[in-house]
Amino acid sequence: MGYKSISLKMPTGYSEDSLSKKIKGIVKTGNFSYSIERKSLDARKKSNIHWELKIIVSSNDIKQEPSQKIPELELIYRKRNKRVIVVGSGPAGFFAAYVLQKSGYNTMIIERGTEVGKRTIGISKFESTGIFNPVSNYAFGEGGAGTFSDGKLTSRSKRISLEKKFILKSYVEAGGPKEILYMTHPHLGSDNLKIIVKNLRHKFEYEGGTILFETQMKDIHVNNGKVTGISTNHGDFDADYFFIAPGHSSYDTYRLLISKGVLFHSKNFAIGSRMEHPQELINIAQWGRSSLPGVKAAEYRLTSKGENREHVYSFCMCPGGVIVPASATSDTSVVNGMSRYMRDNKFANAACVATINIGRMLKKEVSAIKTIDWLEDLERKFYKFTDGFTIPGCTISDFISGNLTGNLSDFSYPLGVTQAPLWELLPGNVQTAMREGLKDFCNRMNGFETGNIMGLESKTSAPIQVERDKQGLCIGFNNLYVIGEGSGFAGGIISSAADGIKSAISIVS
Repeated sequence: MGYKSISLKMPTGYSEDSLSKKIKGIVKTGNFSYSIERKSLDARKKSNIHWELKIIVSSNDIKQEPSQKIPELELIYRKRNKRVIVVGSGPAGFFAAYVLQKSGYNTMIIERGTEVGKRTIGISKFESTGIFNPVSNYAFGEGGAGTFSDGKLTSRSKRISLEKKFILKSYVEAGGPKEILYMTHPHLGSDNLKIIVKNLRHKFEYEGGTILFETQMKDIHVNNGKVTGISTNHGDFDADYFFIAPGHSSYDTYRLLISKGVLFHSKNFAIGSRMEHPQELINIAQWGRSSLPGVKAAEYRLTSKGENREHVYSFCMCPGGVIVPASATSDTSVVNGMSRYMRDNKFANAACVATINIGRMLKKEVSAIKTIDWLEDLERKFYKFTDGFTIPGCTISDFISGNLTGNLSDFSYPLGVTQAPLWELLPGNVQTAMREGLKDFCNRMNGFETGNIMGLESKTSAPIQVERDKQGLCIGFNNLYVIGEGSGFAGGIISSAADGIKSAISIVS
């Protein structure tokens, strides 16, 4: 059996039959099988939008040598007689626990939120009543904040290829679409994620792992640089190793860790607001037409740089999605975006954010604790503005002009939007940078100024970063790891999960 790697272009609405015929014409045989290695959309010319594919063709009629086996993450099971506690069931926490359990450790995950079924019900009730549930919300619960998102699986890191392959393969085995193995910009969608995280939990339990929901860490017991145990609302637990995967929203966990001597420092992050447009407007701006066969919905990625101001960029674009209330506490207001796999909602949304160096902005050195306090105060400010989870918003054109002139158009946010001078709620340097950035965005995309902008987007990344060694071990501790997005070393599903895997493998000997 020989193989051949070919690259070809296909129209967006191609069928499997037409692809097979195209391959047959290239390899000159009808006796073959093929797999897609990579698939990306080329939309640079609106008159010629097409898929670019890399195909691996296998056939007895091809004389080349068989392809070499692509390396995979090797996990060797050996009974370790060591107990590990992982705090947090998001991508970092789950995959750290999964790898450790498959390697022979006795692993327990504790999660402050509910399992995904109860979490779904709790979120639905929150969106219909406005009554916040501390254990069933968009921030906490099975799978972490990413469970209720677009489920993007992109990562800019080039040093996690083995980990990334393991993660994607695990998602497919748990019910994810096979296309995530080869799409350039793969995504799962919140509807798939709810199924996937449940199936992954069952796989973890089948391997012998334990997971406790609605179990919140309240205290950490430390003796001479070693964590001896933790206290929770359901009792005390001890272990040989502790992995903390707090996510970017668990400010109380940050404060607890810092009080126990875990070293953190402030880092750059970004804040802003959510923009929303009709998806058809974005399709026309990007494709020159309202729809495209074989493609769900158009995306965009926009950046704007200028002298003497912060960098502004679009973040976490959710085609065919909705804006959701992503607060972690009952007295803060934060928004995020969410899409289903089909991306078939009538709206498109993305954050417009400006980078922040908090020390430079406040003109003084700012500790990790003070950074958390500052950001939480801003989130409370947005909550207090409407005295609830209704969010302030305005049109993009009004944000740019600094004057309220027009009413908000239709929107997807479930708890209501109050027309307001949104810019006045944001720090001065942020609103100035966003105004200039939005001008650039409008110049690049027809009709962009007609959209809305609303709420506070403050969860682009963790505002602080733990001090740890290359294996993820916290400086000054010999058995404590802070991992994932909450560590400040990762952002998004893939990089967070990979960070958890790398830290877990560091103790597997």
